[in-house]
Amino acid sequence: MCAPPGNRRLVREPRDASHWTLVSSHPSTPTRVVLLSGPSGSGKSLLAARSGLPVLRLDDFYKEGDDPTLPLVAGSSDIDWDHPLSWDVEAAVAAIGELCRTGRTTVPAYDISLSARTGAETLHVGHTPLFVAEGIFAAEIIGRCRELGLLADALCLTRGPVATFRRRFLRDLKEGRKSVPFLLRRGWRLMRLERTIVARQTELGAHPCDMDEALERLAAATSGRCVQAAA
Repeated sequence: MCAPPGNRRLVREPRDASHWTLVSSHPSTPTRVVLLSGPSGSGKSLLAARSGLPVLRLDDFYKEGDDPTLPLVAGSSDIDWDHPLSWDVEAAVAAIGELCRTGRTTVPAYDISLSARTGAETLHVGHTPLFVAEGIFAAEIIGRCRELGLLADALCLTRGPVATFRRRFLRDLKEGRKSVPFLLRRGWRLMRLERTIVARQTELGAHPCDMDEALERLAAATSGRCVQAAA
């Protein structure tokens, strides 16, 4: 699936660095979402930024650290932040739906180091035919977005377990996301599980690809050239 063809160009409004508008010869084109999944550390945020499209950060819909429904890593007292039950799926789908209908929504401001929401902010995508929703649980809502008629494409970004481990650990360490022992335990566990994670996201309907192919598919969808979306 892709947006209907037309002459379109991205412009950025200087008054709001997060507000992108896509000027189109088809002003009635409905907005749809490209879901960008992949293992933690695979480069989803970097890819989303390079796409030039508006971006919804799905990781901002994590549950708070004192939520009694948070899952634990088997055999430990660590919260399993890589399990879909650590994420508010209903709120994420609602935000995507509102963006597609109205071009704006209110999203949580989430601090991963605190495991807490610290506020809320309004995200504007304007009249763009496409925006990217990226996060490690994006594949979990492929079916829901397809049923609602919101899905343009679904991608799973992958670069290999070792490269992902290195990038994830250095990023999380730099940002002070969690304690070093926690990051090492999580990193080692995710490195061993990466092929399983990618396989699951692929089974849910995401197309596995590297950075270059993902950018090509996003460019094709943005320009109105059809790509084969996940069925």
